[in-house]
Amino acid sequence: MSDTPPQTPDFDTMTRDIAEVPAVEVIVTVAVNLMSAAAVKLGLTEEGDEHKDLDEARKLVHALAGLLDASTTEISSFHAAPLRDGLKSLQLAFREASLVPDEPGQGPGEKYTGAVYG
Repeated sequence: MSDTPPQTPDFDTMTRDIAEVPAVEVIVTVAVNLMSAAAVKLGLTEEGDEHKDLDEARKLVHALAGLLDASTTEISSFHAAPLRDGLKSLQLAFREASLVPDEPGQGPGEKYTGAVYG
């Protein structure tokens, strides 16, 4: 057992650091994190099916679509276009991974993006 006290975060430093980050960067970072988590839950990583969970993937893809829909006018197309492409790829991967695919327009995030076809 170690006698070293646990490290506590320096909230003043964290607050200053976040204050310096542009909103676009925060939005893009959150979107990339959602995309990465969805890819893992879709079984698209090297481990494949080990972490596959389509229910969790559906939630993450839906959240990503909502974030992108809400922030499209706030971030430039330079940032939005690749994120939309990644979202569509995840939606298609979800459709392919599903044993019983959703009806067009009913898949994760499709209420924001419209129906996604392969």
